Amino acid sequence: MFTLPQKEFRMTTACPGSDSIQDLPSNKGDGLERECSRKPDQKLLKFYGVGDPAAELSSSSPYLSSRGSVIKWFWDSAEEGYRTYHMDEYDEDKNPSGIINLGTSENKLCFDLLSRRLSQSDMLQVEPALLQYPDWRGHLFLREEVARFLSFYCRSPAPLKPENVVVLNGCASLFSALATVLCEAGEAFLIPAPYYGAITQHVYLYGNVRLVCVYLDSEVTGLETRPFQLTVEKLEMALQGANSEGVKVKGLILINPQNPLGDIYSPGELQEYLEFAKRHELHVMVDEVYMLSVFEESAGYRSVLSLERLPDPQRTHVMWATSKDFGMSGLRFGTLYTENRAVATAVASLCRYHGLSGLVQYQMAQLLRDHDWINQVYLPENHARLKAAHTYVSEDLRALGIPFVSRGAGFFIWVDLRKYLPEATFEEEVLLWRRFLENKVLLSFGKAFECKEPGWFRLVFSDKTHRLHLGEWSRLLTAPFSPPSCFWPHWGPSSLSWLVRTHPASVLTLTCPFPPPRDAEGPTGA
Repeated sequence: MFTLPQKEFRMTTACPGSDSIQDLPSNKGDGLERECSRKPDQKLLKFYGVGDPAAELSSSSPYLSSRGSVIKWFWDSAEEGYRTYHMDEYDEDKNPSGIINLGTSENKLCFDLLSRRLSQSDMLQVEPALLQYPDWRGHLFLREEVARFLSFYCRSPAPLKPENVVVLNGCASLFSALATVLCEAGEAFLIPAPYYGAITQHVYLYGNVRLVCVYLDSEVTGLETRPFQLTVEKLEMALQGANSEGVKVKGLILINPQNPLGDIYSPGELQEYLEFAKRHELHVMVDEVYMLSVFEESAGYRSVLSLERLPDPQRTHVMWATSKDFGMSGLRFGTLYTENRAVATAVASLCRYHGLSGLVQYQMAQLLRDHDWINQVYLPENHARLKAAHTYVSEDLRALGIPFVSRGAGFFIWVDLRKYLPEATFEEEVLLWRRFLENKVLLSFGKAFECKEPGWFRLVFSDKTHRLHLGEWSRLLTAPFSPPSCFWPHWGPSSLSWLVRTHPASVLTLTCPFPPPRDAEGPTGA
């Protein structure tokens, strides 16, 4: 997991009205229950930062070019946790004491449904055309199915066109290709932060394109209605700040539903962001890879392709893939929809390096056209399983008094562990993350998402209950934030009785390697 140096411009922020934020309705999934951890005059929060990955490189290999050294640095700095995990993966039969992965955003809940569907006879056809070089944009039969699929599930006001579709091997390749064809080396995209940190690598390795972070704050201030809310005012300030440093911004990246927040932009917000981009002649790359993973009906998700009018269709480019919504991250299928034919042609040329085999294209076309199975079997069951897993984890977090942000979409909960850091620094955040890893649980820490508040973690819940149980209790309770054997004096009677009632074995066996949280109020007398 890597972090980037940021040039910072600072502004003050304060807790609204008092020293605490009151609970937002938890049934809406967007509440953040916690104390305000900063006095108004104690912390200045940055509202933008210009990333420069090359500046982080301290040494290079005599065997590699400068680009090769940067590429190797990305690998070395980004993969520590995952290399450790892959050497000691949990397996309930072969390695029950291995590392449980609650850090990788994968849907592991519907393998049974997918394996049955992908094993049916209509998926197994082999013909000469599938074994030969395809149209680099993707076989026409697949692009036609993609256009029909997106028209239906994105609820586009008019049918989408196959000639505007390009097929690549995943959204990582799409980010790389778009950054390369839209920007000159050294130019930048705006991106709200926290964001899925691997995008930094996607846009930089090929295109040498940087990111300007638009930092979002957990405090709800002014006219905001939720934590980490993106506003046009924040976009404008970040753009002006980048311009003042001589950084040319060519576009805006939006992830909807958002990763790691699970946030969902309303149609009105989307329209405002797109109008902002049009005013400044910015391209907008919209990543909708979680669009069918919204499991709360009240969340009200809308695709950007459902809008009646795109302010600047020639600069609006939409990405989707099967990696998340269909739990197929290993299959590597992603698609771009853009009405800009020049952009589509340039990206298609890069498909020479990022294309799909003909056999996979055939399977994807068969899957996407099977609306009966998708609507009647897969999506209802997938949403039900996601909701059940989310409820399981979120109820435990609430019972433990651990604040979090989640809005009913995606596979993750954005968890606030700030009060368990001895000091509010990213160094302490990494130490906490490593303590989790030592206890055989892999999470993702906030700095990997360019969060500017140390102590936030992304916890992935889209897994089977027995692994969530092992990860959350047998392993996480031996890490610092809630070990009962030394935190008993700081727990209220209701929390203790709940723990004894639901996890009696844990109470008897767990130990405490860390001091109590910084804001603990002392013995309760329980």
